[in-house]
Amino acid sequence: MTSAVRSSRPMMMAGGVVLLLALGLVALMLVRPSSSAGSAAPAAAPSDTSADVGFARDMSIHHQQAVEMSFIVRDRTSDVAVRRLAYDIINTQANQRGMMLGWLEMWGRAKSSSAPPMEWMGHTVTPRGDGSLMPGMATDTELDALRAAKGRDAEVLFLKLMTAHHRAGAEMAQAAADAAGTDEIRNLATGMVRGQQSEIALMADMLKERGSTA
Repeated sequence: MTSAVRSSRPMMMAGGVVLLLALGLVALMLVRPSSSAGSAAPAAAPSDTSADVGFARDMSIHHQQAVEMSFIVRDRTSDVAVRRLAYDIINTQANQRGMMLGWLEMWGRAKSSSAPPMEWMGHTVTPRGDGSLMPGMATDTELDALRAAKGRDAEVLFLKLMTAHHRAGAEMAQAAADAAGTDEIRNLATGMVRGQQSEIALMADMLKERGSTA
């Protein structure tokens, strides 16, 4: 082995070490933020009286009843279209409710409040009573009627109750999309408006097929 070859080997090893050190420094810069970025405070949780928190609480309650009505009609009819709609509502709104309750937990906010429902929208709501806490929500009497109905009667009653439920829900969601301070609520609420308006149109067609209207 010549002296030139022998002398090049430590130079190559040294160059490899330098390259590894350089790559390590780059990785650290990518993983660890700079001191100025690291000192930035995390985004503050929305206040207890914010539209974000109020919407998450109220819509969680609103969604829970929609899921309940969907489970009821699922067992009262064999109609494929109505059962498919019921399954879609169960899956979508149960998932959205879970997201909203999760955000309340993450923000350190209670999942319920003694404040009047929908107060975050800038006005107070007088519940209809009989279990109906917010606009669009069915009363306990209406839910009992849905449980007692069968077949086409159950389908029509469900579609009427859910149409009213969706209309009020879409109105609440639009208010949240306009007033929310977090991307989470703003984006979710915007998607709710589109989804519920689409289902309102679908239910209008389904009612027409059954010789009824909302």
